[in-house]
Amino acid sequence: MLEFLEFAFMRKAILAVIVLSLGMAPVGCFLVLRRLSLAGEAMSHAAIPGIALAYALAGLSVLSMTLGGLIAGLGVALLSTLLARVTLLREDASMATLYLLALAGGIFLLSVRGTAVNLEGFLFGNVLGLSDGTLVLIGSSTTLTLLGMALILRPLVLQTVDPVFARSQSRHGWLIRSLFMILVVLNLIAGFRALGTLMAVGLMIVPATASRYWVNALTPMVVLAFAFGAGSGLLGLALSFWLDSVPSGPCIILVAGLVFLVSLAFGQNGLDLLGRLSGRRTRSTLSNKSKIGKDP
Repeated sequence: MLEFLEFAFMRKAILAVIVLSLGMAPVGCFLVLRRLSLAGEAMSHAAIPGIALAYALAGLSVLSMTLGGLIAGLGVALLSTLLARVTLLREDASMATLYLLALAGGIFLLSVRGTAVNLEGFLFGNVLGLSDGTLVLIGSSTTLTLLGMALILRPLVLQTVDPVFARSQSRHGWLIRSLFMILVVLNLIAGFRALGTLMAVGLMIVPATASRYWVNALTPMVVLAFAFGAGSGLLGLALSFWLDSVPSGPCIILVAGLVFLVSLAFGQNGLDLLGRLSGRRTRSTLSNKSKIGKDP
């Protein structure tokens, strides 16, 4: 069953998914806690025109596509914030509009410049064909993410727990939010070559939401999100190897979705089916004992 570990491309894919999960876990947890999960989805699509334009100008250059996607994603985020301040539209509405336009424009550019195979690779990734340069990009992104999160952790936690108090303590909250969104976009850009622009956000959000059903503290939530993400990546890659014609990226996200459903059903903050069943049995036993004690 471990035959897939003998292939170099599978070992590269496993390493990429584990390192990606290490950087995406804290970012995804804060997106979930700050109720910005859909913003991550929007940012993943908003980066497509920048990636497509860089691809059209420089080909499959890791550096150029990274810079292009980063500029496009941050541009949509900043423009949506600006429109929310100067118009009647709220930030979520302007972001939804802009990311849909960006997604359509990016797919148009890719269709004009490349082939259907290139378009499919950009949307769904190619985790089994990663180059050494892409692995360096993923490692660099994770390193910058961990350093950045360590730098802004305290004010970011304060903004997440009590945003009103955070605004009263500092006027530079926008800077923390901007740095956090940069880390979000950076991780999405690092993940798009492996999982595609449509699947990369899944490795960021789904493990974080699953971990939230089990714990109530930030540190164990991040650790559990990393474990869920890395484990889903490993099992998803194994399944895509064992099953013919199954794409690796969607398979990884489907395994993460299965982890989410199990967490929803049995997590202490979810439906907690086992706890409820155990509680009913306990109450039933106590009720029967009280009835027996009252019998003459």
